[in-house]
Order: sequence, then C-alpha cells, then structure tokens
Amino acid sequence: MLRISLILAIVFGLAVGVLNVVMVKDKITKLAADRDNEKNMKVQAQTELASTKSQLRKTTDQLKQTQTELASTKDELSKASAEAASQQKRADTVTIERDKARKERDDAQAELAAYKLTDLKPEQILAIKKQYNDLVKQVEGLMGENKALGRRIVALTNELAIYRTPEYVVPLPPGLHGKVVASDPKWNFVILNVGEEQGVLEQGELLVNRNGKLVAKVKVRSVQKDRSVANVEPGWQIGEVLEGDQVIPANPKSS
Repeated sequence: MLRISLILAIVFGLAVGVLNVVMVKDKITKLAADRDNEKNMKVQAQTELASTKSQLRKTTDQLKQTQTELASTKDELSKASAEAASQQKRADTVTIERDKARKERDDAQAELAAYKLTDLKPEQILAIKKQYNDLVKQVEGLMGENKALGRRIVALTNELAIYRTPEYVVPLPPGLHGKVVASDPKWNFVILNVGEEQGVLEQGELLVNRNGKLVAKVKVRSVQKDRSVANVEPGWQIGEVLEGDQVIPANPKSS
C-alpha cells in the first residue's frame, strides 16, 4: 500500500511538473511574443520619429526660404512703389508743363491773330505802346496833383472856417493813428510821425495816450507831408509826453 501511495505521489508530482512546464512555456512564449511586438512597435515609432524630424527640417528650411523670398518681394514691392510714385510725379510735372506750354502757345496765337487784325507794323505798335505808357504816367501825375490839390483845398477850407469862427473845432480822420517821435520840454512841442498825407490839419487836436491811459492833449501848429508839429495844450505837462506815445484824433470827423 505504501508503495502504491509512493508511486501515486511520484506520478502526481510528475504530472504537476509537466503541467508547470507547459504553463511556464506558454508564459515564456507569450512574453517573447509581447517583447517582439513591443520591439517592433518601438522600431516603427523610432522610424516614424526620424521621418517626422526629417519632414520638420525640410518644412523649416522651406519656411526660411519662403520668409527670405517674402522679404525680398516686399523690398522689391517697396522699390517698385517708390519708382511708380516718382514716375507719377514726373508725369504730373510733364502734364503741368505741357498745359502751360499749350496755354502760352494759344495766348501767343491769339495775340498774333489780334496783331494781324490791326494791320499795324511792329514799330507802329511800339510807338502806340510808348504813347500809352506816357499817358499812364501823365494820368498818375495828374491824380497825384489832384490828390495834393484836394488836401490843399481841405486845409484852406479849414483855415477859412477857423478865421470865420475862432471856436471852430477842426475834425480829423477817424482812422488817424500816429506816434510821438520827439518832444521838446523847453519849447513845449512834440513831433508826430503823421502829416498832410494822413489827413492831419493845422489846429487839429489829438489825444496822447500810453497803454490806453491819457497823458496829454496836443494841438497841431504846422503840417508837413508826413510830419507835424504840435503844442501841448494848457493843463497838461510836456514832461508827461514820451517818445513812442500813441496819438489819436480828439475830434474825429463823423462819417
């Protein structure tokens, strides 16, 4: 019985050993397959990574080349725009000069046509032009004389009014403005930078002010072309009047 038990134990042990060997072999086979599969996947991943890096380098190089070409294109575009603007400016200048030349040509043609219609020779036209210029000068001279005569008439009318009416107030132009250019305390007179041409009349009264403050009142005693001499009126001090003080009419003429 013991022998049978021992035999059964041995057989059972052998069966267990065989079963274990079979199971271990399956695990080893499975592990080897997993290892090989993982290795293959790793190799595939490394291959794909290398390919991706290669494509990335190519893409990077292409991007750099594109950026360089873009910068070059922008520079060429800027130069082309500047050149186009310059050409447009030159074209505008040429157009203006062309239009000016056309106008001068048309004016010259019109003058030539008008000249032909006169049936006059060049020397006759020059003589007429000289006569015209002489007449213009004569008219300007007469106008100047007429203006001076008008001022003289006004002055004489003013003197006559004073003679007839001693208390007559001499009116001066309302827009008259002048300055004191000199003063003499010893002889109690001032010199003004306005005269006959500005409408100043003898016996006319002016107010002297400085910065808007009244400092004196003067009466004109003599009048020249663009100067006049005036005395400081009683009640005012000649010493109060300074060079540069402003003068305006005390009795401006009503419009």
